[in-house]
Amino acid sequence: METEAEPYVRLASLRRLHQVLADLNQTRSLADTLQSVADGLVALGYEVSAVNLVRPDGDLVVAAVGGDPTAEAIMAGRVGPRGAWERRLHMGVEWGELRYIPHSEGWVLDDDEVPQTHPVVPPPSAPGDWVTGDRLFAPIYDAGRELLGVLSVDKPANGRVPTPWGREALQMYASQAAIAITNARLRANMQRALVRLEREQQALRASEESFRQAFEYAPSGMAVAEMGGDDHGRLIRTNDALCRLLGRQPSSLRRLSFSDLVHPEDVGTLLRTFAEGGKAELRLARRDSTYVWVNLRNSVVADAADGPRYLLTHVEDIEERKRHEAQLAHRASHDSLTGLPNAAELRARLTARLCDRPPELYTGAVSHSAAGLPGPRGRAIVGAGAAPGEVDSNGHGFGTDGAEEHWAGPGPYEHHVHAMVPEGGGGESAGKGLAVLFCDLDGFKSINDRFGHNTGDAVLIAVAQRLTHAVRDGDTVARLGGDEFVVLADGLTPGGAEDLAVRLRNAIIPPIRVDGRGVRVGASIGTGWAMCGMSTEEILSSADQLMYREKRARSQGRSHRRAG
Repeated sequence: METEAEPYVRLASLRRLHQVLADLNQTRSLADTLQSVADGLVALGYEVSAVNLVRPDGDLVVAAVGGDPTAEAIMAGRVGPRGAWERRLHMGVEWGELRYIPHSEGWVLDDDEVPQTHPVVPPPSAPGDWVTGDRLFAPIYDAGRELLGVLSVDKPANGRVPTPWGREALQMYASQAAIAITNARLRANMQRALVRLEREQQALRASEESFRQAFEYAPSGMAVAEMGGDDHGRLIRTNDALCRLLGRQPSSLRRLSFSDLVHPEDVGTLLRTFAEGGKAELRLARRDSTYVWVNLRNSVVADAADGPRYLLTHVEDIEERKRHEAQLAHRASHDSLTGLPNAAELRARLTARLCDRPPELYTGAVSHSAAGLPGPRGRAIVGAGAAPGEVDSNGHGFGTDGAEEHWAGPGPYEHHVHAMVPEGGGGESAGKGLAVLFCDLDGFKSINDRFGHNTGDAVLIAVAQRLTHAVRDGDTVARLGGDEFVVLADGLTPGGAEDLAVRLRNAIIPPIRVDGRGVRVGASIGTGWAMCGMSTEEILSSADQLMYREKRARSQGRSHRRAG
């Protein structure tokens, strides 16, 4: 039966509950919140309180103690196994969520595992009194009914077991404590996340600054270009080194893309580099319309959400290396004295013009011997009922017995124009071919013997220059070795080849001034024809033989004139 003073007691308790909850919601850190929860239990009328918090491993630790410094020294930081706590919460009397375990239930074996303040139990003095050894626990749960911890209280200030109203007040407090602890944990997690975010942002800013400095002050060219879409390859950002290399302002480069700058012959290389990544060597246009060789290396700058977004391009100036390589290649393929193509380059150019397929299957083909050359390696074909050397649309020839002879398809000869010995004389109707003029200087040995090799070298240089000026654009003048020169002239009739030989001879004959004196040399020239199916050695040997034939004829003519 309720006493007359009970409503006033409840009102006072409600006011205390309201005050401690207000204090509880003002805390910020998790540690402050836990201590406020423990202190609030003391304000509610318990001399000793403890907050047992569930750790990540599942066990419970005494995270805060209120009311009694001695109890705090004994209990703070102690850990109780989760299993022991589960057993505690299934013992005693259920007061809603609360668990009251009177001292009369006795101790169990694992009692020493759960932190306690008073292990010695004195006898009760009167019914309803709180006895040392009584235990009252208030489990606290999060919104998902996961156990956050257990509030434990001891020594009610009035020395009595809590009344139903006291139990209700404790239950309400435990619910609010769970909310406060959950919020404190969220704030703590948020603060940690903010700290991590700030550190990451600081690291990102430091990384961006490092990139900016590395980009801006790199000794070689750097650029950031769009990747994908209509603006693929458009320059977004360039550094000073690239601007200096191309002689352009950053503002003008930002209006361009690499495809606007690349040499027309290197567009395919650029597109393959953009599509496949990696690196390529190509030419970029300077502001003065000249081109510079660069090594282009691309790296994809990816976005975690959208995938590849930009190309970071490193542009290295390799103009000097390319120039050096060109010089080395020129030295390997050109005569060091005259600057003309050497014997190796002559053979390479001749080989590039010819193929191994004999031309006897083609209309107008004649045997080598008909032009004063060695006989053919294959037989001439006169088709039965077909024109000599006739070839059908599939590249099939017809033999003398009318049988069709097959070649292995077009292959490398699909777009090849065969070189053949031209027929006819010097008229307009005559065929045209690749003339090989073998030139040997007459009287050169005597100049070397009489005036020395320096004079001889000067003569060879002068002859090379005269031969170069005497031929057409596109013809090749090469020094085969010693005082031997070879001219390759494509698209000549037999008459045209004779005219060219006369022109070359007349260019060589005039005196050559060396060290204030004039010296003369003559020239013997043999004109042969290059034909597919012949080797370069066969072609040069044939022209060489014709040159010696002319040299002997000229020598015999001079002997007859002296004898007469």
